[in-house]
Amino acid sequence: MFKRSDDVLIAQALSGKKSAWITLVKRYEKSIFNYALRMVNNHADAMDLMQDIFVALFRNLHTFRAESPFKGWLFKIAHYRCIEFYRKKRPMQSLDDVPEQIDEHSNECPEQTLVEQQQSSTLLQAMQRLPIKQKLVVELKFFQQCTFDDIAQQLGISTNTAKSQLYSALDKLKLILPANSLEKTAMPVSTDNSSEVNHV
Repeated sequence: MFKRSDDVLIAQALSGKKSAWITLVKRYEKSIFNYALRMVNNHADAMDLMQDIFVALFRNLHTFRAESPFKGWLFKIAHYRCIEFYRKKRPMQSLDDVPEQIDEHSNECPEQTLVEQQQSSTLLQAMQRLPIKQKLVVELKFFQQCTFDDIAQQLGISTNTAKSQLYSALDKLKLILPANSLEKTAMPVSTDNSSEVNHV
């Protein structure tokens, strides 16, 4: 069966074709829900957040310009709605005040060290204790496989800020994740060359 492109579906949805809108939602429903679940770690909240994201998409679909992939634009909406979600419903715990602990003598890439030591499920639980901006960077880097340039564009920050937030997040995660009791995580690793940054 011929699969209509996102651009075709968007044009049809904007012209009032309800089936095109439904197809577009179904195409991204699973990935948006999984994203929401990773961010809030609660099924009911994830469902609410997903609904909020698609409502925002419906209201803003007419502003989409096909200068960049639709998926990236959709997840940019998702990130903003997630931030609003946290502003309304703040997590009970955060690691904002945890001091950074960095081994200046280590030559290992902190991304690779973390990936090799942690299980994905435990990592996801630990992510809930990160500040929302750091959690978004971890989500984009590891789960969405974005480059630092992509992260910067989607979150409206500089590339260096994206790198700094990622490494701060990794340091904080290592403080709460048991280093020796977990097997290798299933979390994917981005192969973006720009991920190499001095950890200072």
